[in-house]
Amino acid sequence: MVSTTKAPPRTPIHPKGDFFNFKGTGSNPKTEIVAGLTTFFTMAYIIFVNPPMLASTGMDQNAVLVATCLAAAIGTLLMALLSNYPFALASGMGLNAFFAYTICGQMGYSWQSALAAVFISGIIFIIITLTGLRTAIVNAIPLPLKKAISGGIGLFIAFIGLQNAGIVGNDDSTLVTMGNLGSPTTILAVIGLVITIAFVVWKVKGGLLLSILATSVVGAIMQYGFGMQVGMPNVSEISFNLNLSLAPTFGQFINGFSTLFDASNGVGVLIFSIVSVLLSLTMVDMFDTIGTLVGAASKGNFLDKDGNLPNANKALLADAIATSAGAILGTSTVTTYVESSSGISEGGRTGLTGITTAACFVLAIFAMPLLGFVPTGATAPILIIVGVMMASSIKDIEWGDIEIAIPAFFTLLMMPMAYSIADGIAYGCISYTVIKIVRGQAKKVHPVMYIISILFLLRYVIRLIQI
Repeated sequence: MVSTTKAPPRTPIHPKGDFFNFKGTGSNPKTEIVAGLTTFFTMAYIIFVNPPMLASTGMDQNAVLVATCLAAAIGTLLMALLSNYPFALASGMGLNAFFAYTICGQMGYSWQSALAAVFISGIIFIIITLTGLRTAIVNAIPLPLKKAISGGIGLFIAFIGLQNAGIVGNDDSTLVTMGNLGSPTTILAVIGLVITIAFVVWKVKGGLLLSILATSVVGAIMQYGFGMQVGMPNVSEISFNLNLSLAPTFGQFINGFSTLFDASNGVGVLIFSIVSVLLSLTMVDMFDTIGTLVGAASKGNFLDKDGNLPNANKALLADAIATSAGAILGTSTVTTYVESSSGISEGGRTGLTGITTAACFVLAIFAMPLLGFVPTGATAPILIIVGVMMASSIKDIEWGDIEIAIPAFFTLLMMPMAYSIADGIAYGCISYTVIKIVRGQAKKVHPVMYIISILFLLRYVIRLIQI
């Protein structure tokens, strides 16, 4: 059954004799395992997307595949054990594109240097987290913006789901348009959406996971029975003989330091280049993570009465360590995944959800061909419905107060439009700060909010200079 009840208080995290605090969270092992499986299947696409993207830089694709799975498993396991929250981590979409096409492409760095930059950004994350600055940032964001972040993430992941389903496409004139509704993948996704809606409204236990499985069965019938290609593999071509060596990427970030700090083109160029790389990596990862934690935590009712996340520092530390660990293994920035909301919607409330997801990522290394039997059309409906559930937080925003409505609206709008959680937070924070200054209420703005706004503005200035 999709959980809609408010979770009990989160403290203490690990009471004696109940490591996952099942009693305090009102959860149970069966629910957590189902939630963990649901989270995995909705984010497993990263296993297929990340390796070829990073391979475009010259990295060994099979090694990146192993690194992607192991980094996701390590990060998710750290999150589970340190914070006891049901959040999953993996190489971030958008950040992997920045790695491949900007750092290695436009800026001309080697992939080893890009890994070195990711490693350094991870160390920066760890330092910032240990000093409490990242927690201060989370707590400094006003509650209305946190509600908007949750709702914006809901719109964002629903938009991703509609794109993955093929229901929404792109157009040169309108940018966004209706997709090819006659495509077999889209037909399957629509069938899956009907199945998912039915399970949700019927309050079927484990409905989201069951809908993935049921839709996959329908997909198999469509492809193997009627010849409609829905993205499943050709059974006769399945092979488990993959090269699982991590050697081509493991520890290679060390070799990238020399070129990353090469001042042959001038110290000024070097400083600008490094600042632009590290600032982008740091800002995007930090605020993607903060946004995801706030949004998913709001969905799970983990936030306290002031809108803060208890033990947020431990969750952020897990994310920070995972980033550096991913660079050592040989993958792009590891971050907390918004798809964690799918497991939370299934009732996931503890770290056992994450442990289940982490175990799935390890098993995925050896069962890659089998994952192809869960097509995109089976997981896209989950993102759409979870988006609906997360959008419920919008109702708590005081839309009658224009000073709150403007930054909240920008936050909601820019996440799907800019295809970035970080940019949505940026527009919300900057507009909130500007409005307060214009209203003569500058002293009411938390000092950290000024720092956030200035850093985001600096990032946009650097982006303009690079164009």
